[in-house]
Amino acid sequence: MTYQESIEWLYSTQMFGIKLGLDAPRKLLRDFLAFPKHTCKVIHVAGTNGKGSTCAMIDALARSLGERPGLFTSPHLVDYRERVRVNGLEISEERTAELLTELRHMVSTWENHPTFFELTLALAMRHFRDLDCSLVILETGMGGRLDATTAVPADVCVLTPIALDHTKWLGETLEEIATEKSGIAIPGKPLLSAKQKPEAQLAIERTANEVQAPLSFITEPLLGYSIQLPGSHQRENAALACEAMNAAGFTLSYDIVQHALTHLNWPGRFESIETHTILDAAHNPHAMEALVTTWKEQFGDQKAHTIYGSVADKETAHVLEILSSIVSHFHFVPINSPRSLTPKELSQLVPHIPHTSHQSVAEALKVESPLRLITGSIFLLGEVKGLYRQKKTHPTAQ
Repeated sequence: MTYQESIEWLYSTQMFGIKLGLDAPRKLLRDFLAFPKHTCKVIHVAGTNGKGSTCAMIDALARSLGERPGLFTSPHLVDYRERVRVNGLEISEERTAELLTELRHMVSTWENHPTFFELTLALAMRHFRDLDCSLVILETGMGGRLDATTAVPADVCVLTPIALDHTKWLGETLEEIATEKSGIAIPGKPLLSAKQKPEAQLAIERTANEVQAPLSFITEPLLGYSIQLPGSHQRENAALACEAMNAAGFTLSYDIVQHALTHLNWPGRFESIETHTILDAAHNPHAMEALVTTWKEQFGDQKAHTIYGSVADKETAHVLEILSSIVSHFHFVPINSPRSLTPKELSQLVPHIPHTSHQSVAEALKVESPLRLITGSIFLLGEVKGLYRQKKTHPTAQ
């Protein structure tokens, strides 16, 4: 298959939906020779907010040490290949097509077809193995205990802050969700957690106690370093990343950490894309509180013309309530998802804030604003970045 043909086939596998469980991904990884080599360390990261940033920091620390890290994250913003990187470089189109062609042939007769996410994980792990990665950093897709990434044996397990997330799949309470996410814990292997709310902390402690995983809570931010990503919460992510590297047996120095954190690049996290335009993928209350705090740290009392789009979610009203404190005018847009809320539906949630409904993101971007914030669904950020790059985005549900 060509690259385009292989991507079209992969995207067609979304019809198999989301399947939580480890038997299917284990079989796929085994048959595709995609488990890591015995010399390769694995750091597995779960949580609700800060997973991507923490993974990016671990990756940057590894590269500063001269290691060859493989980084697996999801979802992507613009290009599918963003999900799979070695030494900071995205997997090539040629390599993607080659591996997807092999995968398609291998699973063509399977009774239970692998999902989009499982296939992407297998592609990534095989790529990391073939390139002799010395460290693999895995970001969970959803949850933890039954997430496909948990089929990969980890040396260190990491939990970023946990909040209500994917309640349809993971449970209705913070305790239930923390139980699912802490399910990545492995007997005898270090389990590191960011500071958590009491009910989440208790659930994590119960899991660690049950599986006999050494548990540490990293509650103090990393101070004394410059960090490329704005926001005080990123210092907490950085502390977690450094402790994860230490737990995996890597020795860090001040210069290594400083070099990594000042050369860090993680799109969509308070990212400045042009003068006075900020992109941030805050889509739940916990993430939006961090965004608002960072905004006030950077811009004081200045308020923003805000382009916002979201999928249907019972938390949207709360998210907009938090966001409203830094908004002078909302510009509501639809997003490229069947679950998109309409601009009219969004405007009804904050009738007290001046707002305009737009038929498209492109239309909203034409409105000149002295200070602009673009936030909400990651689908929205991907579409915006695609428009700036003049490149069509191809979002996924996984």
